Amino acid sequence: MDDFSLEALLADAQGAGAKAPAHPVPTRTASEVPQRYDAFAGLADLAPAAAFLRDSEGRYLWANHAYAHLYGTVPEELVGKYIEDFDAPAEAEQFRALDQEILGRGTPVRHTLDYRRPDGSPGQAVGHRFPVRENGRTCVAGIYIDVTDQLRTRVQWQEAEDNLQALRDHSGLPCALLSANGRVVEASAAAAEVFQLSLPELVGRRAHTLLAPDPGLDRLHRRWNGLIARRTRRVETTAVLVDAEGRQRRAQLHLTTVGRSTARARHVWAVVTHQSLAHETHPSLTAAQIRILSLLAAGSSNGDIATSLKLSRQTVDYHLSRLRDLLGAATRPALVARAYVLGILSPEAWPPRSATATHPLSTA
Repeated sequence: MDDFSLEALLADAQGAGAKAPAHPVPTRTASEVPQRYDAFAGLADLAPAAAFLRDSEGRYLWANHAYAHLYGTVPEELVGKYIEDFDAPAEAEQFRALDQEILGRGTPVRHTLDYRRPDGSPGQAVGHRFPVRENGRTCVAGIYIDVTDQLRTRVQWQEAEDNLQALRDHSGLPCALLSANGRVVEASAAAAEVFQLSLPELVGRRAHTLLAPDPGLDRLHRRWNGLIARRTRRVETTAVLVDAEGRQRRAQLHLTTVGRSTARARHVWAVVTHQSLAHETHPSLTAAQIRILSLLAAGSSNGDIATSLKLSRQTVDYHLSRLRDLLGAATRPALVARAYVLGILSPEAWPPRSATATHPLSTA
């Protein structure tokens, strides 16, 4: 130390309104403190870290504003008072024991301590407590950062992560977290099952390798770019998924960006809400054939279909026979059922209509 006391320096930072300690300690006037320490005194007093100085009897010699704020008071109210004046008996005993440990060891200690906030809620602070020689005696100084809010935020974040993981793993919904460049970062077991892959095989894959060639891919790519550029936050669309065995299924996808803190989205959650039955690749269906299936599912007879589409009855009969062959359905009801389970017709629409204007089995 220089030729002035730390105690005097810190006392100077209190300002003229500080109350005198119960047992005053010798101090120097402001004019006696070298001017090069004025900035340090102001810094210590207004620093965000909570700092204090106590004597061996547990009496406060100095505290900055951050430390006093932990107790809902100001530094002037702390100086000259004892630990027990502000802390509950159990906590005061703990703090006195820590002080005595520092005085006995003579070396700094870094640790975390629990305390009670002014509103009665528990708090935590992390920092150092260390010995300081002052006027021939050893005092205890401490500097701490209140981490209560950070810890609470971390706990809440972990709870949210756990809840999301439970939802992902146990909801049964096929879902995956995709990076901005379309790589699978996380996925549910249900998603891995859709693609006939194990989770380790699915995570890390590029999403485009999981999609079948389809006229709607260009539109899907444009909507994906809109998500990443944050022109939109949610997209509901369809895509044709292909599994490890080459089988396809039409799926309805909900895409949602994660977070809003960056100009471009870094991750997107993809959730499959509806999916068709997995099937081998079929010959393409024409727009007319899909329209016939829609009318058939609505209950129209062959004659009604012919009238509606301005086709001959023989043409409609031919198309229905051809559709039964293509979709492996022996009867009209079976043909309608196959149209739904293969994702040709939308299960959410009435009157029946195509699941998409560019269905994977259609050239339309």
